Amino acid sequence: MALKGNLRDFTITQLLNLVNLAKKTGTLEIQGSGGSATVIFREGKLAYAQFANEDASLSSILHRNKKITRSQFQLLTNRAQNMTDKELGLLLINAGYVSQEDILTSLQSYFINVVQRLFTWVEGFFQFEQNMTLPEDKIAVKVDLENLIIEGARQMREWELLQDEIPSLEMALKFTDRPETNLRNVNLSVEEWRVVSFVNPKNTINQIAKATNLSDMEIRKVVYGLLQAGLVEIIRPGGTPVRITNQMFPTPNRDEQKNLLTRLVDRIRAL
Repeated sequence: MALKGNLRDFTITQLLNLVNLAKKTGTLEIQGSGGSATVIFREGKLAYAQFANEDASLSSILHRNKKITRSQFQLLTNRAQNMTDKELGLLLINAGYVSQEDILTSLQSYFINVVQRLFTWVEGFFQFEQNMTLPEDKIAVKVDLENLIIEGARQMREWELLQDEIPSLEMALKFTDRPETNLRNVNLSVEEWRVVSFVNPKNTINQIAKATNLSDMEIRKVVYGLLQAGLVEIIRPGGTPVRITNQMFPTPNRDEQKNLLTRLVDRIRAL
């Protein structure tokens, strides 16, 4: 009999803990706002994981992990598309392109990353089917769940904090006008600079997230950092929702624009 439920009542971390303690073998199917995912376990260990909308082929994973070159990846895509992952893995090992360890570590890294991204899914449904195992054409790994469970619990606490600080992504951002804010003392990441470029009362945080290709968790972390640095503040979006505007200046006032531009230029020079 399948175990079914809502992620509101049973979190991903709790599901992993159940599988780990009972040493379950089976397949976990998850449907959420971020899409759908499949996670397969063997005797309480992670064996496989994939998002439905992602290319999880062995050649793609090896390419993302820089184990094969782009030209090799394109060649495999064109000539080995009918091969299974097991057949392709054996071919690459025999040809000396990668080692067995390269393949296993790359797969482990990808599967763990899939599970870690699931930790922030708080809306959706799941179904666990016991004894449903991995298809024969896929390569299985063995990853202990203990560290993943600990990481999941940490991310859930961080997620709860971020939700408290930023309860809605339908709010907008505006730059603060505080003379004491010294941009030279703020070390912005690449993602933070990308978000800063979209700060405008017309753009909701959710629109900025889509424009910068950031997940709910990622955009909340960036906005939280900007709030803590005193660079932005949360406001209600001005007027009706509009198309995302890549505009650095939230105001038409030229004096205010000049002041903000000077601060940003000084910050860039100080990097």
